[in-house]
Amino acid sequence: MSVCGEAVGAGSLPSELVVHIFSFLAAPDRLRASAACSHWRECLFYPALWPRLRLSLRVSPAERPRLEFLMRKCGWFVRELRVQFAADNYPTGGGGAAAGEGAAVAGDGEAPPPLSPRWLDLLRTYLELVLCVLSSVRNNRNLQKLSLFGDISILQQHGTISNTYLGKVDPDGKKIKQIQQLFEEILGNSRQLKWLSCGLMLQIVTPTSLSSLSNPIANTMEHLSLLDNHIPGNTTLITAVELERFVNLRSLALDFCDFTAEMARVLADSNHVPLHRLSLLVHSVSIMHKSLDNMPKDENWQALTRNSTNLRVYIMAFDVKSDDMLRILKPSIPLERIHFDSYVTYVSGAVVDLISRQYDKFLTHFILMNDVIDMSAFPDLSDNRNEDPLVLLAWRCTRLSLLAIHGYTVWAHNLIAIARLRGSDLKVLEVTEESIEFDQGELADQDVDPVHNFIEQVSLGLGRPWHAVMDIELLSVFTEPTRHFYREMQSFSEGI
Repeated sequence: MSVCGEAVGAGSLPSELVVHIFSFLAAPDRLRASAACSHWRECLFYPALWPRLRLSLRVSPAERPRLEFLMRKCGWFVRELRVQFAADNYPTGGGGAAAGEGAAVAGDGEAPPPLSPRWLDLLRTYLELVLCVLSSVRNNRNLQKLSLFGDISILQQHGTISNTYLGKVDPDGKKIKQIQQLFEEILGNSRQLKWLSCGLMLQIVTPTSLSSLSNPIANTMEHLSLLDNHIPGNTTLITAVELERFVNLRSLALDFCDFTAEMARVLADSNHVPLHRLSLLVHSVSIMHKSLDNMPKDENWQALTRNSTNLRVYIMAFDVKSDDMLRILKPSIPLERIHFDSYVTYVSGAVVDLISRQYDKFLTHFILMNDVIDMSAFPDLSDNRNEDPLVLLAWRCTRLSLLAIHGYTVWAHNLIAIARLRGSDLKVLEVTEESIEFDQGELADQDVDPVHNFIEQVSLGLGRPWHAVMDIELLSVFTEPTRHFYREMQSFSEGI
């Protein structure tokens, strides 16, 4: 290239032109291109190139330099920030067992089991990374979307993270208080925030956090998500009175025990725009410390759906007893998606049957997971029943497009029936290999290979090649249920 007869190198291009070139590149290619010269590196972090920043961070000291660099460069102007703090490879032993690995829950009056040194290091690093993120965006007035997810608190759900452990890494509670103050500063300084999502984070949101939002911002907020934020006792993060300020809310995600009948009445008021998405997390620990007595009654759901005719509900239930689920599942809930995840209890056939009868017009996603250790004793929902509840679910719920099952007995002939009933409309059918059982009569037939015939029949029913899930590690819906739920909740909320 030449300008005015002189040879010009890439480093001599005007900054505006370099930025324009970068705008056509994906983020990884942009980073590689910036290595060409110092001038291009300076152009890399031009605000227009980074309207959104999405980070998935391992809770590891090695992440901190990269995080500090990115947040220093982008934190003051980024418009959409999504950060996931992923605690991979949970250290086990000494009370640090991961969910599903026999994590012990201390009973009343019992001393909690000691955490391993690795867990204490992980907690310490987690607090430092959260501080780094929040301190970098505290004065960002351009922020429109803020989403924070920290699956480190999977262990807190099983009683293994408590103030005792936090006291070991944050003796005076200074870091926790600083985190909470920074979060409130971000809300107080915001001028364009429309999306606020905080899920499975450790003591970041308090019952007073939302009061930091000015009335104009609260009035224009479109999405609010406050899920399982490790608040002790029966404290809630938002009240019905506080919710009255959020008149333009189109999507809401809360702990089910926090979603009261009074909240349903507030959202059903004509002063509020119609609600389109409602995601509810039902957890056995939450039910234990709070109560289901204040949950919406059927008439509250009817009033809400009259004002919000396009409302769809997504429920995830962790270790919830079937009796509690039968209380929760009111007939007028427009339930589109439900995800069961169990380590201690399991879903009964009566619950599945109720879902198929009450939500046949809405249900599209049904996930049934039981992460038991003894794989020889999966619960059988069809036991002592004329018809298998899962087959009836496929027959009644004509909009069903996703069915995933692990840890429950699924008979081969019933799975063939499900495939034939829903056909190509069932876009996703994921059943783990160890969950599938064959009748003795099928196994006794020496003329055909029962497994090959079964796979062929399911494939024919679906109209596409199909096979059982052989490597469960490849599917986050089974191995990372909280991450899967949070990711799906985000897309569910954005798909209005």
